[in-house]
Amino acid sequence: MYKKVISAFAIALILIFTACERNFLVGSNDDSGDREPVARDATSLEKTLASADNTFGFKLLNQLNTETGDSNLFISPFSVSMALGMTLNGAAGETERAMRETLELTGLSQEEINETYQTLMELLPYQDAKVLFEIANSIWVKQGYPVLPFFLEVNQTYFDAETREMDFTRPEALDIINGWISDKTHGKIENALDRIPPSIVMYLINAIYFKAAWTYEFDPEDTYTTPFHTPYGDRDCRMMQQEGKFLYFATDDFQAIDLPYGNGKFSMTVFLPAPGTSADDLIAQMTDANWQLWKTRFDSASLVLGLPKFKVEYGTLLNDALTALGMGIAFSSSANFSGINPDGDLLISRVIHKTFVEVNEEGTEAAAVTIVEMIESSIGQFMIMNRPFVFVIHDHNTGAILFMGKIVEPTPGE
Repeated sequence: MYKKVISAFAIALILIFTACERNFLVGSNDDSGDREPVARDATSLEKTLASADNTFGFKLLNQLNTETGDSNLFISPFSVSMALGMTLNGAAGETERAMRETLELTGLSQEEINETYQTLMELLPYQDAKVLFEIANSIWVKQGYPVLPFFLEVNQTYFDAETREMDFTRPEALDIINGWISDKTHGKIENALDRIPPSIVMYLINAIYFKAAWTYEFDPEDTYTTPFHTPYGDRDCRMMQQEGKFLYFATDDFQAIDLPYGNGKFSMTVFLPAPGTSADDLIAQMTDANWQLWKTRFDSASLVLGLPKFKVEYGTLLNDALTALGMGIAFSSSANFSGINPDGDLLISRVIHKTFVEVNEEGTEAAAVTIVEMIESSIGQFMIMNRPFVFVIHDHNTGAILFMGKIVEPTPGE
């Protein structure tokens, strides 16, 4: 096999659907044995929900791409959708409307959303016996905090959400939650949660793990070092290579190839922008409508494929992106999550998203976690001095100001 360099930017779009792992914190129903393929087609509702998640995912990809600039970007739209889908069961009024519109779920009833996530979770992990495919959901509630039983029950029933009350002030609380995430992502995502603020009353967490071998593996002996052209100049990369027949198509703007995993139920679709077209230009074209169209245009072709080995660990706070997409009310004091606690005045404080992906000669390993962090806005005003501030030292008896100042960059003392 000869060496032929396929150069320029490569965007790996890994369409990671999800599976369900039924291991409850209270009680256990372990079905982690060998997976038998499920011989049925997706229902119309399952396809509708998947399309909604894809539409949201492409919007999120575009929004995050405008924020990240020339840097790696890797997200799991399904993980974000599922974590927010659980949260949606507690939303009401304008908050529910905004979340539905952002998540592209306006055409589905809440019952249809829940039931369809449930059937997808029962279908997706068992489609390919050669693909390991897991998903886990959990809800962590502040000890003693009143939550409507229906909210927990519906998420346990349809999302197989593990639930636990926890004293978040315990020193080990952070390690316990991060340990759960690490376990569900097979150690690929560590320390996803950086802190537990004192105002937190609930975490809703989705974790995904995916591992699959290529249907046609790359021979490590054919991997070679070659330049990869970045916006900052050329960088060496390890380029995997093979020659064969693949599903492929090209336009004036890009080339595209579909690389199957296992028995072919899952694949990675890679888009290579044409010379003169940037990765940003290509991402701007990525909508669910275009994606559906492009999928119909692949045909068998013989070619030499070069794909870089890569490993990416990505993490971001989704607050700004979700706000830009129309969900800002859920982060404000106007949020309505009365379906969780009618008297709680809850709002989402952070949506944390972390991912991992490694692509090599054998296949792909990927993981994702989405954490929806909720606080009670009625706890009181917050004043966190995490930006420049002014201070005054004065005497109450005489009214004399003894000192005053402004802190722009605090320097810790001894």
